[in-house]
Amino acid sequence: MYTFNSRIRYSETDETGCLSLDAIINYMQDCSNFESEDLGVGIDYLYNKKIMWMLSSWQIVIRHYPSFGGQIKIGTQSYGYDKLIGYRNFLITDEYGREIVIANSNWVLMDMQTGRPIIIPPEIGDIYGKHEPFKMDYAPRKIKLPADGKECEECIIKEYHLDTNHHVNNGQYIRIAMFALGINDRVKELRAEYKKQALLGNKIIPVVYKEKNNAYVSLNSEDGRAYAIVQFIF
Repeated sequence: MYTFNSRIRYSETDETGCLSLDAIINYMQDCSNFESEDLGVGIDYLYNKKIMWMLSSWQIVIRHYPSFGGQIKIGTQSYGYDKLIGYRNFLITDEYGREIVIANSNWVLMDMQTGRPIIIPPEIGDIYGKHEPFKMDYAPRKIKLPADGKECEECIIKEYHLDTNHHVNNGQYIRIAMFALGINDRVKELRAEYKKQALLGNKIIPVVYKEKNNAYVSLNSEDGRAYAIVQFIF
């Protein structure tokens, strides 16, 4: 497993002084990017080939939220790929080796010019190796929404929502969903299904659905199709 160590910064904490959900997501994205860079298949390599990895889905299980100043280790590993999807786990532990976060993710390799998925070539897929998947209760990739959602205030995509691929960063969708929901409680598990890319100037219309111990946000385009669907489990 590829790992790096860090210490929880004040800028990564929420109003309670604990590691925020935003920071957890950022750490995992950083970890997979660091591994790709160290293996020689990072951002510049992909850009030169006019391809990019797109996150298809997250499943993030949070055991507890550590406090400011704590030492943590962030790890990731591939557990294989098929023609169109790469499979990747993440693990965050504290200084005593206790599990803080365990996660699963699915990734698609995209052609930057056509905007369509491509078959993952062995020279990219094989370089990450193949490990045994972590032991966790794996949820389906697709998220089924309940009935009767409520539209919330729209969000216009600005430059700060974008990443190096010039579309909305994976973590930004989660932030928009959290704002629409007005989350105050700690999230025990998060799932996200990414359906299409939102770009600069696009309008996102969040639609919120609530159930007992569950909340869903469908981040919709103006035509009603979802850019992403996020589920929060409390």
